[in-house]
Amino acid sequence: MQMTVYSVQPEEIPIFHRLEAETGCRFTLVDAPPTPENDHFLQGADAVNVISSVVITPEIWDAWKASGIRLAVTRTIGDEHMNRTYGESLGIPVYRITYSPASVADFAIMLMLMVLRNVKPTLLRYAGGDYTVSGLRGRELPELTVGVLGAGRIGSTVIKHLQGFGCRVLYWSRTRKPELESLAEYRELDGLLAESDVLSLHLAAVPETLHLLDRDRIFSMKPGAVLINTARGTLVDSEALIEALEQGHLSGAGLDVFDGDRTIYYRDFKNTPVHHRQMAILNAMPNVLMLPHIAYYTDRAVEDMVVHSVEQALAALAENG
Repeated sequence: MQMTVYSVQPEEIPIFHRLEAETGCRFTLVDAPPTPENDHFLQGADAVNVISSVVITPEIWDAWKASGIRLAVTRTIGDEHMNRTYGESLGIPVYRITYSPASVADFAIMLMLMVLRNVKPTLLRYAGGDYTVSGLRGRELPELTVGVLGAGRIGSTVIKHLQGFGCRVLYWSRTRKPELESLAEYRELDGLLAESDVLSLHLAAVPETLHLLDRDRIFSMKPGAVLINTARGTLVDSEALIEALEQGHLSGAGLDVFDGDRTIYYRDFKNTPVHHRQMAILNAMPNVLMLPHIAYYTDRAVEDMVVHSVEQALAALAENG
């Protein structure tokens, strides 16, 4: 198999080189994202490999089709950036991968603790030489109820890892999970929102989940609750979230993602204004901790992303001949 890999990060390069020796595959490694103009990197390739920082437009798909690409794989869990329907209409199947669920799960729990213990205002105060503690009193996780919205591989891992904290755990999923019954209590969505002191989101970005947490649902959450989102920004209506935080209905939020982050995160804006009003408002709030979509970013997860994307492509090509 010959594969063109776009948006390659430096830490991925030795993994791809190792896989070349182990599998006999040939990889063309490109540090730039795919565009219709850089399709010359596809010469001789059977497969193309991307990540989620760029939406794959019909123009990119057309270039891939003209270059003879037989399949596309994204080395991410989510594939909403792939424009799958258009790609498959051209006869190019699309595949996605899994990686260590502990990467995101433990990051979500870290955000819970950081928001509950007011770490953001504490660090800002400390950096300015203010070592007073007034207004920084936090809450203890064992005394709270944590709701997990979505119990796939990552959500289930959050539930399992929360067992050591002694908190009450609730969950909602499209299907009940018998393996979780001894660890967490199942609730319908409305009940989960009403009872959770901390709500952690672990759902995919699909049309059915677009702004799943709209104004009505956000204001149906327990007063004083904390929202944690390490999944996808499109799950939450940012205007409604801002309103709930400004009114004190929610006491804080930990956001590794937000609606509109795809054109901002993984880019350098330090000398350029970021044209996103909602991001600016949320980031200015002392009780909102925002991070640049790095929950997945561990040594184990990066290894999984590369290895599993290659394995997925090899298996698909072998199956389809």
